[in-house]
Amino acid sequence: MNPAQHTAAVAAEAAGFVATVKAADLSAPVPTCPGWTLADLTRHVGSVHRWFTELLRRGVQQPPTSRDVDLRLPEEPAGLPDWLAASAAEAAEVFAVTDLDAPMWAWGVDQHARFWVRRMLFETLVHRADAELALGISPRIDRALAVDGIDEFLTNLPFASSFAPQTAELRAPGRIIRFTCTDGVGDWLIGLRPDGFALITDEAGSRTADATVRGTGEDLLLLLYGRLDRRSDSFDLLGDQDLLTHWFTHSAF
Repeated sequence: MNPAQHTAAVAAEAAGFVATVKAADLSAPVPTCPGWTLADLTRHVGSVHRWFTELLRRGVQQPPTSRDVDLRLPEEPAGLPDWLAASAAEAAEVFAVTDLDAPMWAWGVDQHARFWVRRMLFETLVHRADAELALGISPRIDRALAVDGIDEFLTNLPFASSFAPQTAELRAPGRIIRFTCTDGVGDWLIGLRPDGFALITDEAGSRTADATVRGTGEDLLLLLYGRLDRRSDSFDLLGDQDLLTHWFTHSAF
């Protein structure tokens, strides 16, 4: 997917989130985000939109020293869905006047403005799924979005240790984990080394995985984000189960 598709998808996912929580009881708990209510979840997503939008507006070239931003939160929780919609609208306005291919600091691999749009997209999408799960709704994720989200997650996870410290423990002496889609193209290899881990290429198809996880793109994305149990019937788990336990124990984002 390209930046233009990402910007359109941010708007669509935010609208889906708002529609989900608009008529809901915002005090309802969100099981996939322990300790949070739907109000907390909505506040978080809108805050992410406003923070990332501010980073894009400023075009930061160095890690920011402060996260202070005027969130303009509503006085009452009932106003949070409309506030999130306004946050997404403000983000869209900034996307429209920003060169998304311009160099920009980012905590992940892609040091361009487009990194933040793609990150905002999957932050919104996964939390939209959280809201739906909290209300007993089975999330539906477009396959192309799911595949792009898997790639975004696995590409950037090795750089997330500042806020996901357990990822620093994802080390092993030359071990490989494969994630592969059962509903179309989509195959990723993660190489674990004594000094860390990274997404690796296998253009020749010669790499043998020590452990493999197979599932649909939608299910794999939710699995990687800890929203599904790998032991469910949705997945085929092959190879070294201890290696998979090591991965899922330490890869929480």
